[in-house]
Amino acid sequence: MSVPAVKHQAVAPPEDRLRTRILIVDDDERNAFAAIQALETLGQELVVARSGEEALRHLLTDDFAVILLDLHMPGMDGYETAELIRQRRRNRDVPIVFLTAVFRDEAHIFKAYSAGAVDVVFKPVDPFILRSKVQVLVDLHIKTLELEQQSESRRLLIEENARIHAEKLAAERALRRTQERQEAILRALPVVFHSRTADAPYEPLFVGGNVMELTGFSAEDFLATADFGISRVHPDDVDIVARAQAEARKSGAYACEYRWRCADGSYRSLIDQGVLAQDEESGRAVVFGTLLDNTERRGLEEQLSHARKMEAVGQLTGGVAHDFNNLLTVVLGNIELIKRRTGEQHELARQIEAVRLAAEKGGALTRQLLAFSRRQRLNPLTVDLNGLIADFAPLLRQAVGEAVSIDLNLATEPLPAHLDPAQFESALLNLAVNARDAMEGGGVLSIATRTVDGDAPRILVTVRDTGQGMDADVASRIFEPFFTTKEIGKGSGLGLSQVYGFVRQSGGEVSVRSSPGQGAIFEISLPRSLSAPGPRGVGGEPGEAVGGSERVLVVEDDPAVLAMAVETLEGLGYQVTTADTAAAALKRLKGRKTFDLLFSDVVMPGGVNGVQLAHLALQERPGLKVLLTSGYVGDEAASWANEFPMIDKPYLGPALAAKIRAVLDADALATEEPKLRQG
Repeated sequence: MSVPAVKHQAVAPPEDRLRTRILIVDDDERNAFAAIQALETLGQELVVARSGEEALRHLLTDDFAVILLDLHMPGMDGYETAELIRQRRRNRDVPIVFLTAVFRDEAHIFKAYSAGAVDVVFKPVDPFILRSKVQVLVDLHIKTLELEQQSESRRLLIEENARIHAEKLAAERALRRTQERQEAILRALPVVFHSRTADAPYEPLFVGGNVMELTGFSAEDFLATADFGISRVHPDDVDIVARAQAEARKSGAYACEYRWRCADGSYRSLIDQGVLAQDEESGRAVVFGTLLDNTERRGLEEQLSHARKMEAVGQLTGGVAHDFNNLLTVVLGNIELIKRRTGEQHELARQIEAVRLAAEKGGALTRQLLAFSRRQRLNPLTVDLNGLIADFAPLLRQAVGEAVSIDLNLATEPLPAHLDPAQFESALLNLAVNARDAMEGGGVLSIATRTVDGDAPRILVTVRDTGQGMDADVASRIFEPFFTTKEIGKGSGLGLSQVYGFVRQSGGEVSVRSSPGQGAIFEISLPRSLSAPGPRGVGGEPGEAVGGSERVLVVEDDPAVLAMAVETLEGLGYQVTTADTAAAALKRLKGRKTFDLLFSDVVMPGGVNGVQLAHLALQERPGLKVLLTSGYVGDEAASWANEFPMIDKPYLGPALAAKIRAVLDADALATEEPKLRQG
């Protein structure tokens, strides 16, 4: 009889053991039942199929550890079923055990093995034999499954490890790239990152960033010694560091600035700022902070402060020189008038001459003051500095004396510069005298010139001595007027200030480098002229005063100077009209009276200076001759002063007479009205 296909749930195996399926294919219900009874103790799922076709349908959806296949079945017999099973890749390796009660001869047994059977069991089956054979095959299948699972687990584990490793490598590469970028950025910044203990000696725990470029030391140098960092703080700034750390204890943060000695021995100004934290491992209070190089900014601030101080002193000295020149003009002018009236044989002639000489020395002092304040009137020419220095060298040798030798190392090519040669010689003489006084036992004074190429070529004049040198504090004040390290009465303190003012007024720069016992090096940098040097004129003393009868309008706000000028000019025969302001002068120029010459001070109250007055006067009186005078020229007037002839205060009578005569006798000025420039 035929039996339906069923699934028999056998006794469950232990939880840690795999379960599988056994396919029983037999059309005889009794045979199928006998097989079930024999195998149910194996704990596997037993599936019964009633035919070969039914077995093949089960094999389409399920996997089996063993197939028990009856050979003699209606329709598709066991041989044909086995052949079809072996043709399907999914089932070709499933062991097949043939069950037969009919085909016991060797030919059929051989045919069974050829069809793919692993064993043949004869019916009626012995339960023990069948169970043992199937048990072996089931165990083999389970072991195979376990090995496959282990292999798959290992494969998955390897893949997972590979994935994790790849992700880790990618993360490490990304982290390394980020660190490299950060390190590159940090190296480009003038910043050092550090941590250290919060208590003296402030032992460094970490140092990184731009430490080598900033200090000249490596991070290892800092970490090698506990007090390395604090030991190189400037002695005057150690208390600043201590106060900053005390502040960090109170507020949790600090910021300070101090000088730190680098590997090359120089001090750099560092801004140190950070926060206080607690180290988790040691429990110590530690500081996390940064060091920022503030040297350049501090230097610029000091330069700006120094420039402002020098400018303020310059304005003060310029104003003093202006007032003093007016006084000297009165003194010298009246001395000339007294000498003219008393004659050279007067009993007071010697005393009068002594007063004149003293007044002229005062005039020299005011010229030095004006040089420092850059308010002196220059007469620039294009000259060859090499030739100028070489021609002036004999006078320098006389000035420094035999104990000092002068070594000239001048450039081989001409060095054209546009400047006042007389004032340059005066500056060179002041530097030489200063060097002589610094070399009490004698020494060597070296003067060298060379060209510094660039977008704006410059000439560098270097004056070097082998004297006692100076410290940084003295060097920072060396160009200030009235500053001197000499004994009282042995120096006015104006020589180097004249050098400073002249060089700056000529568009150049002057600097000094020195240290105690190492001499001093003064460097003057001047613009190199693009014009060829011209011949230098030879000056001379004014000859005998020559007057005239022309009409002169004198404009002067100082009554004493005005009175002296009027008396001098009237004594020379000129017709003199006076005005004490520019407004009064313009009123007279608009009147009916005619004038041949306007003689005016430059610096005057009322908002209109002498240069502006000259322009307004020429608008009223085209062709009017103009002569200006001043002991001090302000910024605005200085830019216009070269438009008209000038005579500096204090002036002597013969010099004034010669200058007025020269202006009056010169070719007439262009009648075209000059354009009044607004300041």
